[in-house]
Amino acid sequence: MNAVPDPRWAPHATVATVVVDGGRVLLVEETIDGRAVLNQPAGHLEPGESLAAAALRETCEETGWTVELTAFIGCYQWTAPDGTAFLRFCYAARPLSHDATQPLDAGIDRALWLDPAELQAAGERLRSPLVWQVVADYLAGQRFPLHLVREIA
Repeated sequence: MNAVPDPRWAPHATVATVVVDGGRVLLVEETIDGRAVLNQPAGHLEPGESLAAAALRETCEETGWTVELTAFIGCYQWTAPDGTAFLRFCYAARPLSHDATQPLDAGIDRALWLDPAELQAAGERLRSPLVWQVVADYLAGQRFPLHLVREIA
């Protein structure tokens, strides 16, 4: 029996965190298809997880930093060149503590801090156009209360 394909659009739900300290932005360098690229601490939402909890988890797993979310920056819709659709929910955060001994997620080469000009100049090294757009929106003052994103139990 052949299954009928599901005609609904089903984008990947992801989170990203813009962590700023001393004018620098926390990023991860990861290897994708043999190429070192820069990204915010980011990742997929797991079943049963709130967006805020996913942002905190991904930031810690990818950088070793424990952070406190301070604002919601926005939701970004993007389709990758391979046709994969994403909805990315982005948060602002401030760093609380760092565990330099924590192993980073598979695929993450290192966490690093860059000033915004260095990040913008990275151009082709950005994993996607979302990386700079979210930081640009943050720098422009785009911040919404955390309660804008509600989890209904």
